[in-house]
Amino acid sequence: MNIPSELKYTKDHEWVKIDGDIATVGITDFAQSELGDIVYVEVETLDETLDKEEVFGTVEAVKTVSDLFLPLSGEIVEFNEALEDEPEKVNSDPYGDGWMVKIRLSEPSEVEGLMSADDYKALIGA
Repeated sequence: MNIPSELKYTKDHEWVKIDGDIATVGITDFAQSELGDIVYVEVETLDETLDKEEVFGTVEAVKTVSDLFLPLSGEIVEFNEALEDEPEKVNSDPYGDGWMVKIRLSEPSEVEGLMSADDYKALIGA
């Protein structure tokens, strides 16, 4: 199970990479393995400002559809359009080419509430 130590995590199995006031968000290796083969990623909230834990999109696997919850408040400034044609990138490279959205943070202090890699490992029993 790949859980990069430099990232932050949520109880909803999302990872967050902070770069200044921009946060890149995707789902974790654990989440993609639990979902199975991902066939579609939908994000219709581009250019919208959402609160922490609001649904910003969905990820569809062969057997299920899961909501994606925003880990931090802010404006969704970019969607990984490569996922429209190649949603399987979420399975093959969840922390790289499989990223989902970028957020311009409106409440940077919320980052302190995210989980460390060690906390996330404890959550999933890794």
